[in-house]
Amino acid sequence: MQRPTPWLTLVVLLLGLLLLREPRFQDWDDLFLRWLLKHSQPHGAPVPLTVVEIGRDPLMDTRSADEPSVGSPTGSDAGFSPLEFALFLQAALEFKPEVIAFENILRWRERDKDQEQVFLDQAMRVPKLMVAAELTASPDPDDPGAEVRGFTQVKGKRGDLPEFSGISRRPSEDMRLVSTLGYVNLPEEVASDIRVPLLFLYRGEVIPSFPLQALLLWLGITPGEVKVEMGSHLELPDGRRIPIARDGTMSIHPQAGQRARRMTLNELLLATQHRGQAKETTSEQLDLAKQIVLARTPSNPLAPPDIFTATLANLQGGIHLRRMSKVFDCVVLLLAAGAIGLARRIDRSDLILIGIAISAAYCLTALAVISQWHVWLPGTLPLAAVWLCICTALIFRTRDEAGVATVTIPPPIP
Repeated sequence: MQRPTPWLTLVVLLLGLLLLREPRFQDWDDLFLRWLLKHSQPHGAPVPLTVVEIGRDPLMDTRSADEPSVGSPTGSDAGFSPLEFALFLQAALEFKPEVIAFENILRWRERDKDQEQVFLDQAMRVPKLMVAAELTASPDPDDPGAEVRGFTQVKGKRGDLPEFSGISRRPSEDMRLVSTLGYVNLPEEVASDIRVPLLFLYRGEVIPSFPLQALLLWLGITPGEVKVEMGSHLELPDGRRIPIARDGTMSIHPQAGQRARRMTLNELLLATQHRGQAKETTSEQLDLAKQIVLARTPSNPLAPPDIFTATLANLQGGIHLRRMSKVFDCVVLLLAAGAIGLARRIDRSDLILIGIAISAAYCLTALAVISQWHVWLPGTLPLAAVWLCICTALIFRTRDEAGVATVTIPPPIP
């Protein structure tokens, strides 16, 4: 006697609900999301973002191999001398960018004070300059802290935001007078390669992180003009909405960073040298107007990881990853549970092949959806529901077939 299909349907539903309540469910979905992001490419035009990588390439490094590095990480948080950064500012200002931002915390050694003044002279010429700083949850008791301008229109609970009460590293006071601070903290409990914090909680106030502050400077928006709905979105005055999680993070597409222009400091200097020459056509000229120019030092071990480039590209290009509604999970689970009766009537080998085909088709569909609409489909529950249905049908059908006795009816006697 075959077991009633409604009981098997109930088994699949209960196992699916148990999977939804599993604490590691989000981690498994994150693995699937990383696979989707690795094998997909967001559509769209290049974003108004230029990343200038400042390093000691052969055209700039005139020191011998045995000579110690002037800008070694042990001597300066920036990792390079103020003259190199001043040279970068002088070259970048020729193209009149909207915002110039430094990922590094610009602090210099005592012996570089004379060079620091040269850098400050160039920094004062930048209309919108942003420099990095770092928050801390355990500040120096003797440090009075600093006033940080936060968002005034905030709704919802703030308890899930990373909380800080002081500033551990920041530029000099002279530098802070001519620039805006952007906080480069990436707390391990909320940040990853696909999620970047946009909001922090500083002494009870909600403040922007480095990439969000750069976006606000680029758009000419003050924090007081932004509406914050915790766990939902940020609403800008132009009507743009940026989805955020309860912990203030935004899901990003790492491949979006490829839509930004990347160049070295030498390439920027060469573009400055050739700027305006008659032999150079308009199409070949470097245009940084209305752009964010982000300065990085990738060779410096103290520099932040290259995640802010992708974050800014997501923000500027309107690439806002969103998860499909939870209703989708429930619908898939109900469909898988309802297919138990049909699955029990299919041959075993055909059933396994069908499961492989459905899994492959679902993954391809998920890749197409995230590339086209920036919506990611969950992977754990849908794929698990399909194979739960298949395994349940195989197990119970095997038992049913083993328990059925074969009765042979003899032919009638003539």
